[in-house]
Amino acid sequence: MAGQPLRLRIQTKLGPKVLDGLFLNSTIEKLKSAISEVANIPQNRIKVRQGYPPRVVDITDDQAQLSSLPFRSGDTLIVEEDLSIITETASTSDNSVENPSTLDIDSLLTKQLEEGASGILTRRVVPADNSCLFTSTYLVMNQGAFDTKAASELRNIIANIVSKDPVTYSEAFLGKPNKDYCSWIKDHNSWGGGIELFILSQYFSTEIAVVDTQSGRVDRFGEDRSYDDRVFVIYDGIHYDPLVYEAVDQSGAVATKFSIHNAVILAQALELASEAKSIRQFTDVEGFSLRCLACQAPLRGQREAQTHAKSTGHINFGEY
Repeated sequence: MAGQPLRLRIQTKLGPKVLDGLFLNSTIEKLKSAISEVANIPQNRIKVRQGYPPRVVDITDDQAQLSSLPFRSGDTLIVEEDLSIITETASTSDNSVENPSTLDIDSLLTKQLEEGASGILTRRVVPADNSCLFTSTYLVMNQGAFDTKAASELRNIIANIVSKDPVTYSEAFLGKPNKDYCSWIKDHNSWGGGIELFILSQYFSTEIAVVDTQSGRVDRFGEDRSYDDRVFVIYDGIHYDPLVYEAVDQSGAVATKFSIHNAVILAQALELASEAKSIRQFTDVEGFSLRCLACQAPLRGQREAQTHAKSTGHINFGEY
């Protein structure tokens, strides 16, 4: 079994590619080398996403075998260049690094208090109705406005963008034929994920930073586009909520868009994720309960949902 060929397809900025010469007992280092060659991405900046919603796969252990990863022959992976390791100036007054892995959160928050900060980043809770990603994105893009019709509006925007560009949004990228995806994403029961955040970031010309409460990781959609502004949403494994900066005085002022160089706001977002993790305010994607909206079959965890989807063709799931 270990020497079994592993044929993978990847979707990159250069279009769909096929990775040849890989086996289950090949190392992750060899996978990175193959991706780097066809996608023109340095090995140390490769980010791989898989599944639905697309989630980052841990490929940090170069000597581990590919059999340790959740890949199967025929799978399509989304490959991106991870620019978060590139340092950038936090402000014009100092040389703070905005890389989340090197942020000194305590120092930044202390500095904010000393400078008389007028507000704090907070989590706004939106309904868990299978449209939380769209509701949250609309809210942060529109200065905290909550609109019950926003989800349908953004779903239609995404469908229109995808339908007009079948080359970029191919079956390899979407995981299903372009036309089928457009019908699927407009269904209010369909969950949004990495693909939808990628599209919405470009549509709004704004970087979308997703703070994961389970891992403490920040995934930045649009980070390679040199946008001026950034918005934040927080993700617990299956649910997205928007992050809003609220004034501490009686003005009621809120802010949802921030400069991409604002390291203090990024530090607050990471602090919120850390607090959520400490009280286990996240969803175990391998243990949470789902139901198939097509046949009503009860399922447990992301792995069972993926297996069910492959065996039945059913792709719509809801919380159970």
